[in-house]
Amino acid sequence: MLEKIKKTVEFLNSKGIVDPVAGIVLGTGLGGLATKIENIIEIKYKDIPNFPVSTVAGHEGKLIFGDFGRKKVVAMKGRFHYYEGYDSDKVVFPIRVLKYLGIKSLFLSNAAGGVNPNFNIGDIMIINDHINLLPNPLIGPNDDRIGPRFPDMSEAYDKYLIGRALLIAQENKIKVRQGVYLSTSGPTFETPAEYKYFRSIGADAVGMSTTQEVIVARHVGLPVFAVSIITDLGVEGKIKYVTHELVMREAEKSESNMTTIMTGMIGLM
Repeated sequence: MLEKIKKTVEFLNSKGIVDPVAGIVLGTGLGGLATKIENIIEIKYKDIPNFPVSTVAGHEGKLIFGDFGRKKVVAMKGRFHYYEGYDSDKVVFPIRVLKYLGIKSLFLSNAAGGVNPNFNIGDIMIINDHINLLPNPLIGPNDDRIGPRFPDMSEAYDKYLIGRALLIAQENKIKVRQGVYLSTSGPTFETPAEYKYFRSIGADAVGMSTTQEVIVARHVGLPVFAVSIITDLGVEGKIKYVTHELVMREAEKSESNMTTIMTGMIGLM
């Protein structure tokens, strides 16, 4: 695997993607943040050796490098999901590549359904922990050159980065929540009984991504900051018919506030 990672990194270096300080993964309906990146180099996933290809609407499938918040960043405009039929290794391969490109922190975003009864559509939830119900991407042989056999997950989401985000949100009068994100395989949205169960085991929001990326990021020693945009509600009495198009529209409405927080955080790195 390390040889594949290095081959991909060498290709990206040859295209001018060198020494980014941060990596950003943009989820469903959240690709607009990439428009804030200046002096860009843009490469389609299909042209990158060993990369999978995004197949989901709202995930354009481009790697973008440039200036964001006065710093060099590399952003994934679209991610990969287990439900697309990719093995877990494929889903998380880009995170390992970002690490070997030189990023110091990983920033993730997703659209999620809120199961906390205090949440509203459009809320920004800073993820402070997760429940992973997807296959663990570290199952199988471990390469000690990449990371330890048994990585610690006691601080999956970096407390320092969370604290910084809270200050930036306060300074900009942006209301944010904190909570636990739960991941399922999808691609179906949840039943009312499933929403109820997820809440009972400690989840505040549920989605179909992110946790596998976080596990691998911690495996390679990357601090992680992640946010969910609450695009629908899985709360008894508030559950309505949901479509992927609706999720994308609701995510786009809150994207500017998320961008403000991310810009401030990366600018301070």
